Amino acid sequence: MARQATNKLLQKAKKSKSDEFYTQLCDIERELQYYPHSFAGKVVYCNCDDPLVSNFYRFFKDNFNRLGLRKLIASCYKEVDNNLFEEIPQERAFYCEYEGEDKLENIVPLKGDGDFRSAECIALLQQSDVVVTNPPFSLFREFISQIVRYDKKFLVIGNVNAITYKEIFDLIQKNKAWLGVNLGRGISGFLVPDHYDQYGTEVKINEQGQKIIATNGCLWLTNLELSKRFEDITLTKEYAGNEDKYPTYDNCNGININKTQDIPKDYYGLMGVPITFLHKYNPDQFEIVKFRKGDDDKDLRINGKCPYFRILIRNKRLQKESMAI
Repeated sequence: MARQATNKLLQKAKKSKSDEFYTQLCDIERELQYYPHSFAGKVVYCNCDDPLVSNFYRFFKDNFNRLGLRKLIASCYKEVDNNLFEEIPQERAFYCEYEGEDKLENIVPLKGDGDFRSAECIALLQQSDVVVTNPPFSLFREFISQIVRYDKKFLVIGNVNAITYKEIFDLIQKNKAWLGVNLGRGISGFLVPDHYDQYGTEVKINEQGQKIIATNGCLWLTNLELSKRFEDITLTKEYAGNEDKYPTYDNCNGININKTQDIPKDYYGLMGVPITFLHKYNPDQFEIVKFRKGDDDKDLRINGKCPYFRILIRNKRLQKESMAI
C-alpha cells in the first residue's frame, strides 16, 4: 500500500484533474521508432497504464514479436474508497501480463490500489527491465527517483518544465538521462476525459468522439540508447565582430544566448542557453557546467534582470583547442 503522506499528493492531483492525460498511439509510434533494439529479450513494465485502455500496452502487445519482448506487464492506479455503505462494487486494481500469442494473457487482481509506489507495484518493477509510460505529471520527480533507485531503463513522457527540477537536471548533467526525439509540437496531443473544459485553440474531437488537448509543452525523457543525441548542433554564427549581440552576465563571466541556433562557433567560454538546448544537446560537443546560477549562486542577471532559466555550457572542442595553445 502506498504511504499515506505521499498518497495525499495523488489524491490532490486527481481532484484537480491535472493528471488525466492519456498518450495517443500515434505519438507512441512516432517516438518508439528510434529505439528498435532496446527491448529485445526485455521485460517491459507500463506501471501507470490500465491495460484495457492504454495505448502503451496496446503498442507493445501488437509489436511484441517484432521488438523481441520477453514479457509485457501493465498496472494502474484505481482509487479505493473504504466506505462501508458503498452499494456499488468498486473496480479493483489489477495488473496484466502478456508473454506472446501462444500464451494466455494473465490478469491478476491487486490487494491495493495499484499506486506505482505500492509494495505490489514495486515488486513488479523489480521484475522488469524497461519502464515505458506516461506517469502522473504531479508526481514526476518521485516517479523518476524511484526508477533510478531501482536502476531501471526508462522512456517516459513529462512536462518540459521537468528539465528545471534539480533531480532531473542532475541526471541530465551527469549523462544518466537525456531528452528523447520528440518535444513540444512533436507530441500531437493527449486524450482527456469528457469533463475537461475545452480551453485554448488546440482542442479537437477525434473520429471516436474522444477529446484531445495539445499541450505543446511536453517531452520524452529516457536513458535508452539513442544515436540521434550524438548528432552535432550545426553552428553558423560568429562571436567575433558581433559581441553586441551577446551580452555578458552581471554575475558570471559568460555570455547570454536566447536561441540554440545562435550559439557561436568561435566562443570557448561560458554560454548561457535556454533549457530547450537540451533537446539538441550532444555530450560529445558540449559540456553542461551549471544550471541557472551565477558566481554568487544567485540567478543569472543581465543589467539587473534575470532571463528565463539558462543552462551554462562550454564548447568542449574549442575548450580543448584553447588549452592546447
